[in-house]
Amino acid sequence: MKIPIFSILLLLFIILMSFFGSFFYQISPYELNKNAILLPPSFDHLMGTDRLGRDVLARIIEGGKVSLSIGIASALIASFVGLIVGVSAGFFRGNSDKVIIVLIDLFLTFPTFFLLLALISYMSASIWVLVFIISITGWMGMARLIRSESFAIGNKPFIKVLQIAGVNRFKIIVKYFTPLLAPIFFISFTFGVGGAILAESGLSFLGIGIMPPQISWGSVLSEGKSVVDIAWWLSFFPGLMIFLVIFSLVNISDFLQKFTNQKDKVL
Repeated sequence: MKIPIFSILLLLFIILMSFFGSFFYQISPYELNKNAILLPPSFDHLMGTDRLGRDVLARIIEGGKVSLSIGIASALIASFVGLIVGVSAGFFRGNSDKVIIVLIDLFLTFPTFFLLLALISYMSASIWVLVFIISITGWMGMARLIRSESFAIGNKPFIKVLQIAGVNRFKIIVKYFTPLLAPIFFISFTFGVGGAILAESGLSFLGIGIMPPQISWGSVLSEGKSVVDIAWWLSFFPGLMIFLVIFSLVNISDFLQKFTNQKDKVL
């Protein structure tokens, strides 16, 4: 089983480029230039320019901060909500489990993207609004996984002994459940980051996500759709960044899943 070194390095490079690239590539992503409208990639503008003469690479760097921040923050919140809900259902069981599973099924009844569209239509989009909306529509899968695993952990003999001995429930969950659930949490988190970036990009592409003057990969991609036949680079480069991040995250998640399965077999 090989560690996906290429995917890890690629993801690190994109993260570092997005958050620190502006220190080295000091062209403003907001600067208009009427003499540089829709220029193709060149040494002066490595990823070309847009309809207002703005440098696309500078906008990709600036947009990466927003897209990655939304992706990471949304996945982190959704994963923690899913962890808390899943452990509560799997550990306490009984009526708690029944109420939680009905709540999960209720959320899963609606297609996630349409639920996103419905929620965003009632709010003015911003980074934190999108983080909140993507989070509350993305915790269900994590909760189901954690619930299933929590049932299995709860049936282990040492957990039964701890419960009979009267050990505090909170201590059992934090000290014994959480370490065993960590691999699933990290797998779900990596998938969640990719899903959140795609969700934000989709909303921004439709014009209801990140709004000017803020920039995201989705909004840059959206700006290029009207001139894609004459300026391919406007859509290609933000789309490429989204693809590379998702590709890297899927490979890392696949590795974590295989590693966890292999560890379980040994145990």
